[in-house]
Amino acid sequence: MSKLQKLRAAMAEKGFDAVIITSEVNQRYITGFNFQDGLVLVTANRAVLITDFRYIEAAKASKAAGIFEIITPDKRHSAVVAEIVKDCGGKVAAVEEAKISLSGYEAFKAALEGCEVKGGASAIIDGLREFKDAEEIASTAKAQDIADAAFKHIIEFIRPDMTEIDVALELEFFMRAHGAESTAFDTIAVSGKASSLPHGEPRNVQLEKGFLTMDYGAKIDGYCSDMTRTIVIGKADAEMKRLYNTVLEAQLAALAAAKPGALCREMDKIARDIIDNAGYKGTFGHSLGHSLGMEIHEGPNFAWSYDKPIPAGVVMSVEPGIYLGGKYGVRIEDIVLITEDGCEVLNNFTKDLIVVPMED
Repeated sequence: MSKLQKLRAAMAEKGFDAVIITSEVNQRYITGFNFQDGLVLVTANRAVLITDFRYIEAAKASKAAGIFEIITPDKRHSAVVAEIVKDCGGKVAAVEEAKISLSGYEAFKAALEGCEVKGGASAIIDGLREFKDAEEIASTAKAQDIADAAFKHIIEFIRPDMTEIDVALELEFFMRAHGAESTAFDTIAVSGKASSLPHGEPRNVQLEKGFLTMDYGAKIDGYCSDMTRTIVIGKADAEMKRLYNTVLEAQLAALAAAKPGALCREMDKIARDIIDNAGYKGTFGHSLGHSLGMEIHEGPNFAWSYDKPIPAGVVMSVEPGIYLGGKYGVRIEDIVLITEDGCEVLNNFTKDLIVVPMED
């Protein structure tokens, strides 16, 4: 079934006569076309892409053409939606409860007289987006190949006189130059004491001795990759090696346990117990991982609070870390496809500890 067919099947099950999609990410998911300031309306017998002059030519040349009616309205979007829903005899229209603004909701509610406007579209589409088809998996894998290549490049390119911003920009430039449509999220490159900040921002300071953590990803066809590698600038002492190897042991144990039916919270516990038992209890302050797709953070999650089994067909990150405030930190991250009998790691680059020498 196509994404549109799956959406219509879910609409029928929920009793929705129309679904109004206003978020750009879900518009692209359903239509395959990337545009702004428009909307997508789906009913049982009509699928309409509403856009403006800036995108109309590209829309008509896209794979959405022939599947969606592509129109440029001369009135408010809410008025166009109201006309179509009325013509279809719609009584219940669902909006994206997790995406739409209050003013947007009120506009549709006012325009669709005689039609109940309610939430529910986000839950449907988020549920569809959890499971990746072959095309989505291929795009994710391609994005991850670019990210892997960027890491291989940066460890050969990096110099001790570079700044954290230099490292982040080099990673981003390499990915764009090798086919990424954009980065998947704001690149993290933090060194020295700042490596203890899980989501620290790159600074305009020379790389500090100690750990350098790089967390970044590419985007291909709208689909994100994600990886984190931590290397050493200068020398690695015994405690740094022990900390790194503890994180690696936790990550490898979680990867070995990743399979359909495993509880998400148990996955988190596997990694967390190894870190805690090594004497680092309280230093792994985030969950083990998250799903990703057209957005970098999607559901489900490998978290202590997520008491559901992992389904086959989802792409998840596995990223334990240890963060010693004011000293340093380590995180190691791969993304995996949950298969019918286990998982496939989409990253290919080594997780051996890499040391870039720095003269005193």
